Amino acid sequence: MPVVLRPVLALCALALVLPGAALATSVGQLFPSNALTTLDRSQLTGLRVNLPMPNCATNPSDCADVAVLNQLDGFNIQPRISIQFSGPIDLTTVSSHSIFLVGPRFHVVGINQIEWEPATNTLHVESDEQLAQDSTYVLVVTRGVRDAKGRPLDRIRFGDDNEDSDNGGHSGDRHDDEDFLPMAMGGGVGPKGIAGLSVFTTQSINAISTKIRSQLHGGPANFLLGTHGERTVFSLSSVSSVTFLSQTGTAPTFEPGGLFLPLFAGVGTIAFGTYDSPNYETAAEVIPAVGTRTGVPAVQSVNKVQFTLWLPAGTAPAGGWPVAIFGHGFTDSKDGAPTTVAGTLAGNGIATIAINVVGHGGGPLGTYKVTRMDGTSVVLPLGGRGIDQDGNGSIDSTEGVSAVEAQSLIGTRDGLRQTAIDLMQLVKVLKAGVDANGDGASDLSKSRIYYSGQSFGGIYGVQLLGLEPDIRAGVPNVPGGPVIEIARLSPNFRILVGLSLLFRSPSLYNAVPNAGLDNFNENIPLRNLPSVVDTVPGASAIQQLIDNTEWAQQSANPAAYAPFITRPIILQFARGDMTVPNPTTSAIIRAGNLKARTTLFRNDLTAPAFGTDKDPHTFLTNVFGPGRPFALQAQQQIATFFASDGATMIDPDGAGPFFETPTSMVPEDLAFLP
Repeated sequence: MPVVLRPVLALCALALVLPGAALATSVGQLFPSNALTTLDRSQLTGLRVNLPMPNCATNPSDCADVAVLNQLDGFNIQPRISIQFSGPIDLTTVSSHSIFLVGPRFHVVGINQIEWEPATNTLHVESDEQLAQDSTYVLVVTRGVRDAKGRPLDRIRFGDDNEDSDNGGHSGDRHDDEDFLPMAMGGGVGPKGIAGLSVFTTQSINAISTKIRSQLHGGPANFLLGTHGERTVFSLSSVSSVTFLSQTGTAPTFEPGGLFLPLFAGVGTIAFGTYDSPNYETAAEVIPAVGTRTGVPAVQSVNKVQFTLWLPAGTAPAGGWPVAIFGHGFTDSKDGAPTTVAGTLAGNGIATIAINVVGHGGGPLGTYKVTRMDGTSVVLPLGGRGIDQDGNGSIDSTEGVSAVEAQSLIGTRDGLRQTAIDLMQLVKVLKAGVDANGDGASDLSKSRIYYSGQSFGGIYGVQLLGLEPDIRAGVPNVPGGPVIEIARLSPNFRILVGLSLLFRSPSLYNAVPNAGLDNFNENIPLRNLPSVVDTVPGASAIQQLIDNTEWAQQSANPAAYAPFITRPIILQFARGDMTVPNPTTSAIIRAGNLKARTTLFRNDLTAPAFGTDKDPHTFLTNVFGPGRPFALQAQQQIATFFASDGATMIDPDGAGPFFETPTSMVPEDLAFLP
């Protein structure tokens, strides 16, 4: 059993007596439980997690993780629930009828992804639905669960109930959470039918980011970025090339690149600017925890965020061009995916603006060189936000987006939150008016502001759409969450999970590393599959680490923000995505009830018929090769949606079979093409 869980379960014992003559199995420790919290009136929940600390000398990684979790104001909104029994049970009797949660307004939530760990007589399940934030739930284990001999579980006794149970006389002790018995009975079971009960409170999700949004005040955009103070706004017809040097090392070293100008058909002007955005992350890439009720997030420094702006050709409408913020993906930059959609949006009368994600775009010494048709040129900063976080002299494509070492459980959480903050600040800049050409009039609409983003851009984009009411409509493309589930299920990222397991102290890697760092076995079933008997050594410890990671990172999980989206959206994703696997996108769809607003690209049909990539993750931006027609169709769906102010949701290929709008499925399988 995982190091952290042993003391957790020991503290969670609820009203249990195990007499030597007991004839049936009893419910023992349950997790989660508010027994593992402490009162904290600075939190919205009134509580703060208070897990016992493991031995920090022998288990330093577990110790660091618990320190992170103990800053949270409640438990995971998609919890791994652990129920220990005094003996074996009949696994066929475990279902959403015999074990369930009861939440606000007596809403009953079933269970899924059922696993039995026979070595410890412990059942692990997940809630069948994402739970509401900062809310109290009751976990109910009924006597519908049978022991290995088919007998009902021992029941627990409430109050003055001294009547012996019908299983041989064991009745247990008075339950500490008796006040929640009426809530538990909302699941349709009486007191004599309850074998185990636990009360727990879920964590807050959006409280801190909402506080931060209220602190933002916008500011001006600056377009005088040339090395000699030149205005960095260019008519595209006057430009012969845009090249850049991206900083890849501290020596410094650079990697060359350039923008492919033919992609910008429909674009009239390309502009480069900056704006100031408050930075809430410390040098450790962490937003310090404050109380979710009374705490005040503190600005640590100011980011000079650079953006690229593409304005449509022609005369702007009254009030300026409608503008779409486009968010790029993991390892990409504003010089990647945004450049492939800007032309389509411009052709539909929509400007595009993009920034670099925290930790992306290379180091800060990178430069653009814009060369005009007459041979003159302007050099300006590239706007890279990467850092040499590990001190090895190299600046990798994502270095600086994640917390590391003692804070590694946080991962990309605060980099994603800070990126969303930078974009909320950009919205305020746009609302104040952006005058790119310096004529005194705003070139962009102050009200018609939209958002689209691909992959990582879809992940922080869902967060943004759940936080920012001044964005009128959005199209997150191939998002998924939580990030740890993307990494676990994706053949492209699974090795990163393996590395993290291997380098924990002590290591949790449960396979031979030289057989491949993606060869670990966590033994977690996908949703809606039969229960699993877990006899894999070390799998339970990995499962708990995955749950702890998800729990710590929920405040940046797009699925957690999906219920907060109130504006029109289209969610685009692809069947058999190998980078952001379908179950992680389905988690967002289910959480936000977004099936009717979702478009599915059927790569399972296009790959055999047209030779599109086996991994369709970048179907929106694959504008070269056999995927080009489908990329342009998906882009046109976005452009039409924004041009109609979020009113018109076209099917990208009309009556064709290659896009489903709305989708006919919310897939829980992987469906990777061989």
